[in-house]
Amino acid sequence: MAKSGNSGNVFDIGELRRLVDELGTAPRELRAAVLEESVPEDSVTVTGRDCPPRGDALSFPPVDLAPDEELASYVPHVPLVVDAQRLAAWTGARQVTPEGLLPDPFAPCAELDLPGPARLHLLWVVAVNTGMLRISRGRVAPGPLVLSPDLPPRALLGFWDGVVMDVLDRADDDLTGSPVIDDHLAEMLATLYAVREGLSTATLVKGVLQSHQVACGARQAEMRVLARELPARLESALSLLAYCGLVETSRSGRPRLTPLGMWAVRQDLMREGHDAPTGAEVAVFTDLGAAELVEAIMMGSAAPSAVTVWLESRHPEAAARELVKVAASGTAGRRGAAGTILEELGPEAEAPLREALSEPAMWRYAASWLHIRDLPAPALTPADNTWLAVDSLASLLERGDASEAICEFDALEPGEDLVRVIEEMALVDHPDTFAVLDLLGSSHGDAVVAKSARKAAMKARSR
Repeated sequence: MAKSGNSGNVFDIGELRRLVDELGTAPRELRAAVLEESVPEDSVTVTGRDCPPRGDALSFPPVDLAPDEELASYVPHVPLVVDAQRLAAWTGARQVTPEGLLPDPFAPCAELDLPGPARLHLLWVVAVNTGMLRISRGRVAPGPLVLSPDLPPRALLGFWDGVVMDVLDRADDDLTGSPVIDDHLAEMLATLYAVREGLSTATLVKGVLQSHQVACGARQAEMRVLARELPARLESALSLLAYCGLVETSRSGRPRLTPLGMWAVRQDLMREGHDAPTGAEVAVFTDLGAAELVEAIMMGSAAPSAVTVWLESRHPEAAARELVKVAASGTAGRRGAAGTILEELGPEAEAPLREALSEPAMWRYAASWLHIRDLPAPALTPADNTWLAVDSLASLLERGDASEAICEFDALEPGEDLVRVIEEMALVDHPDTFAVLDLLGSSHGDAVVAKSARKAAMKARSR
């Protein structure tokens, strides 16, 4: 989201991944209860503002959004939008400062009954960026945008999307009045998105406190002060988010996203590369066969949430049997895609995986699957593990993820041991060994590793 690349997390990103996966399958009445227990003292691992962006992509439970026409009808009534229009009308045409601001911010605050310059600045940014006002040559004048309920729904929602981006971008320059809350705003909204029924303020406060302590190394004296002040600051921040049309209070008294908030946060999540589908988008995958689903995954048209919906519509044993059949007779790419889906299944799918032990191209995967679930299975030799590594890299290569294949190879062993891994790869009987070694020989960034791969490929061909 707007700040997710440079901020800490209310929940550890891996923990949030696990939670949204669980919440996607949990009954509606249990979701909020799960989140109430989701911030254990030792689970928060966060980074501060200066840490590099994290590339983790989350898969959120499918949502059912209100129709566009209904959502669009709410936009002109959002208090922030109403006040931005009032400010634009009050401003008219006049001189502005060299920074493009009003010379006297207190005048509009008094006349429009705004709480202060900070709120005025937010309204000014929205009015100028959306085209209600236009600044040119030191003067401001009415802009091309005239907001009207008669505008097409798509135009109103496009306007709303721009408004929300302006609001979230303000978190870099003190949106809520609390730097600590601003630092965790994107993750807080993402968590509320995952839990449609809302979260208690106590849970949000607890998460922010823990994140701040880990990220900043705050001393106990500072934490005691923050613990006293944060509940009130959070209430103020939630009030501002309600004014911005993003948050409302549920019947149970918990903060949750408004329908417009759900729509806007989803737009932001998708811009950041997260999987945030609607129910209709994933429902089309329910009736696909396993082979069709695997093909869709390889083509990039089926997100992880589609897999969840597909599995929910089948008995685990039946789903596993379909997937094993595809994997046993397919290429490395199809084995990799099918194997990723199989990893989502528990011991109730044991029978088809045990039968797969007799399949030449599948038995190593089946044995590994059984071992991970503490079920009896044949032991895998080092050569078997090397075969699986080659197959995994070949799977990524087949799907066009050459750079990801190299990254996965680098993660196999640290430093100099990669040369040893290459020598072992050259010895395994795998149809894609040459392709994998050729990739490493031509594209690996370490000259020693690349040279070893080229030599190993030549030796393997000669044998």
